[in-house]
Amino acid sequence: MAWPDGRYIQASIFFSRWLIAPFLLGLLACQFLLLYRFAADLYALAFEVHKMDWHGTVTGVLNLVDLALTANLILIIIFSSYENFIRRIDPSAHPDWPEGLTQVDFGELKQKLLGSIVGIASVDALAWYFDVEKYTDTSKLIWVLAFPVSFVAIMLMLAVADRLGRRKRHGGE
Repeated sequence: MAWPDGRYIQASIFFSRWLIAPFLLGLLACQFLLLYRFAADLYALAFEVHKMDWHGTVTGVLNLVDLALTANLILIIIFSSYENFIRRIDPSAHPDWPEGLTQVDFGELKQKLLGSIVGIASVDALAWYFDVEKYTDTSKLIWVLAFPVSFVAIMLMLAVADRLGRRKRHGGE
């Protein structure tokens, strides 16, 4: 029996990209869960807002913003993963689609992911800050603030690394 020349292995590995599809469909299902949670929180906020002070109202709205940012993050992951691993999306076939949904390379994906995480963490930090008087140990505020700041630092380092990598690939442009 002769050893295969690698075509079957290569074809199997190439076909395995479709194993990502169930994960993407699961993330799509998560969008519906987030939509349900958003609607439930909006309903609760609408009927409780007259009893709340402004901090409570803003915190409730910030929780809705958090859910919206998380939903955007999931969409970015779904579209980027589909295009990068499963099949290219032809933008000319979908001229009404936003450019940010397609044509996202890994550098841009990392920046968008980290940017969304920073946004979500910042919203949570602001909500925590509004209720700081409820907490006896305010040293936790340092950790709440350090989390988004550390992601900003990581974003900056990745942006510099991506820029240097592009410059190196393109001959020092």
